[in-house]
Amino acid sequence: MKSVGEKFPKFKKEAVLANNQFDTITNEDHKKEGKWMVIFFYPKDFTFVCPTEIVEFNNNFDKFNALNATLYGVSTDTQEVHLAWKANDPRLSNLRFPLIEDTSKSLCKKLGILQPGSVAYRATFIVDPEGTIQWVNCNNDTTGRNVQEVLRALEATQNPGLTGCDWQPGDTLISVN
Repeated sequence: MKSVGEKFPKFKKEAVLANNQFDTITNEDHKKEGKWMVIFFYPKDFTFVCPTEIVEFNNNFDKFNALNATLYGVSTDTQEVHLAWKANDPRLSNLRFPLIEDTSKSLCKKLGILQPGSVAYRATFIVDPEGTIQWVNCNNDTTGRNVQEVLRALEATQNPGLTGCDWQPGDTLISVN
């Protein structure tokens, strides 16, 4: 699996945007805006655990935005399936971030997160504005991720100081004197 300190792979993928239009997303988009990228992968649309995570990311969209981060969700389903899921699940109808398709599974393969069943692991990457991975988390299919921990990790990685165990935004930093 790609890890901390490595460059996030190049990609150019189709997506359904927040306004339900289709467009192309690339690994360069967040860099052009000088933003961080939080990109999370989930196994499949029309499942049980995945929408709970997507809804929670959406509930925290403003927090990610305030931390200068672009948010993307990705699965190996098509953009049309993403759109149909949004149309058929009221919890997803007001998503404020794109859902990207990886039907070729090329991005999942480059990241090393393609399961033997040909769907993505439940993986999250925090990528800095230069395209370097700063944080990675990967869960099995049955375990949903903790969006508050993703936010905490984003803020900690953006912090120029040393953040100790269980550090929370606003806590003091470790002093090296």
